[in-house]
Amino acid sequence: MEELVIFTRTYDLLRWLLPRCENFPKSQRFVLTARLQDAVLDFQETIVMANARRGRERLTDLQSADGHLNKVRLYLRIAHEESWLSSGQYVHVSRMVHEIGALLGGWIKQTSRQK
Repeated sequence: MEELVIFTRTYDLLRWLLPRCENFPKSQRFVLTARLQDAVLDFQETIVMANARRGRERLTDLQSADGHLNKVRLYLRIAHEESWLSSGQYVHVSRMVHEIGALLGGWIKQTSRQK
């Protein structure tokens, strides 16, 4: 069940984030904006791959997904500090990312126990 929720929450994050990135300065479209979008998309692809695997391979993918999520956090923080995201937007997206991180952490623990 957690796996299904993480897919839904990640999709919600993408749907919320992509339009906001269009408001970032044009000078950042190929730098931070691209990296942020790539990190979220890489996270989503990695959890999809993890779901299709079992055992050690799944755990490896989930750990990789955790790295992608950490990149998302970093890029969001920079976007907020540069005032490309308002404080309210940053709080909202941080809560979304936190929830996804908690779901991912639970999935990692569950997978670690199964090895």
